[in-house]
Amino acid sequence: MKTGIIGLGAMGAPMARNLHQAGHLATLWNRTRETAAALERELGVNAATDPQALAGECELIILSVSADADVLEMIESLLPGLQRDSVVIDTSTISRETARVAAERIQEGGGHFLDAPVSGGIEGARNGTLAMMVGGEAGVLDRVRPVLAAIAARVEHMGPAGAGQATKAVNQVMAAGINQAVTEALAFAAALELPLDKVIDVVGSGAAGNWFLTHRGPTMVEGKFDPGFRVMLHHKDLAICKQMADTFDVALPITEMTLIHYRRLMEAGYGDEDISALYREKQALFKPADKRS
Repeated sequence: MKTGIIGLGAMGAPMARNLHQAGHLATLWNRTRETAAALERELGVNAATDPQALAGECELIILSVSADADVLEMIESLLPGLQRDSVVIDTSTISRETARVAAERIQEGGGHFLDAPVSGGIEGARNGTLAMMVGGEAGVLDRVRPVLAAIAARVEHMGPAGAGQATKAVNQVMAAGINQAVTEALAFAAALELPLDKVIDVVGSGAAGNWFLTHRGPTMVEGKFDPGFRVMLHHKDLAICKQMADTFDVALPITEMTLIHYRRLMEAGYGDEDISALYREKQALFKPADKRS
């Protein structure tokens, strides 16, 4: 199935490499031309001149961009070149409402749309082991599963258009809670003067063990916060979650607390660091009162 990918950032580029290795990648495009040119040289795959040209070459188009407005812009840009019965899959994290609008626009253009946000971070994108939560028609998903197997280890149909994004919202709320718990607990352990490597190992082997503790614990206690998943992107996602919760007239306390903490980190210049940079905030809790900023 001739596949093109739009968006070659931290997630899109490794997905493109895996699609190429599996023999699916026909073309690619990125807003920054130099980024597309570099991957074009690396993979030997021609870069499209624009999203419309990419759509004209492909049966399957994968989007990997950042925000709602970016997704809708790419949809409008590719629509004039969209082939009938082509499938557009958006792997970005956007609102459920935006996913539904995108599905309507693609359907009007004669194609099919799946909202398919992913989880697993940069490591998952590189290793082709992402978890993918999909909204849209089950039959359309079945058509493209062989291609998605190159980038995701788990592809789960969650319901109609928008259901993938709703599931990702649940994931992001849960990720916020895990981040809060792990960073706070390890800062507490440091204040207790415990050997942090042993704490991570023994706690990680018990009931409190989790992916974030195992993969981010060792780096955060060393003050290393290479992404990963950037603070500013999780902040964006949690703002979407809050908007969704507002429709039920309820608060999500952990989400709202994390939004405040992330905003502090961004204001301090740490927005491009991994979300484990929340450890900075937690360490500050254990400083003497006269030394807290």
